[in-house]
Amino acid sequence: MPRTIGIISGSGIYPQTFIDAAREKAPDARLVMAAFKGETCEELADQANACAWFRVGQLGKMIKFLGKEGATEAVMVGQIAPRNLFDLRPDIRTAMLLARLKQKNAESIFGAIAEELAKDGITLLPATTFLEDIMPSEGHVCGPALKDSAIEDAQYGFQIAKETSRLDIGQTVVVRNGTVLAVEAFEGTNACIRRGGELGKGKEVTLAKVSKPNQDFRFDVPVVGPDTVKNCAKSGIGVIAIEANKTLLLGGDDVMALCNEHKVSIVALV
Repeated sequence: MPRTIGIISGSGIYPQTFIDAAREKAPDARLVMAAFKGETCEELADQANACAWFRVGQLGKMIKFLGKEGATEAVMVGQIAPRNLFDLRPDIRTAMLLARLKQKNAESIFGAIAEELAKDGITLLPATTFLEDIMPSEGHVCGPALKDSAIEDAQYGFQIAKETSRLDIGQTVVVRNGTVLAVEAFEGTNACIRRGGELGKGKEVTLAKVSKPNQDFRFDVPVVGPDTVKNCAKSGIGVIAIEANKTLLLGGDDVMALCNEHKVSIVALV
């Protein structure tokens, strides 16, 4: 039997990036996709060897589909809107899973899903599988070179984001000249960017995005893509600080072109 990988696909360009990398690095593998209504791009369905559509919360049906297709591995790629995680119409398996959880946040829910997959012989792979070469190493990534003062502010934002992520508040912060302007919480990264940009008035504003301590990279990987750069440019944020070797840079060519066009710098820190 050929290697069969289940793609649990959310929204954004992440799923497409994974499919392209998998076809290149594991050309003999079958890719079977579990897609979600209102999240997954419909055009992706034709790129998988098999695809079925589900509502968020239909865990039993999804696992049955993956098993029927012979998947022994799976990967979670793309975003599921937080509101969908907290507005589930669960099937019996999902309801039983949720009943066991003391905390019902994204991390605990996805961790429990990984356990359910394992019960049916499906190993959840790191979401960085096949994508290691698009995780920037330490240093300047793209956009204009940074002055020392900008690097200091990026390092400050990085430290604050590490602390807020440790407390499970959010993994993104916006800072300006050593002052925290906005911290990501339930509203998500884009709302944090807009709020921070408004408060910073478009002057020397920095976005920092990091991983959590002991982050489970099977289902939670920091990502920066073209939309991140566009949103930062629109909000007057001129620097994006990411965590080296732990952040996926999706749509790299587009990101670099946008950074040059809008004078946005990306730097990877440790």
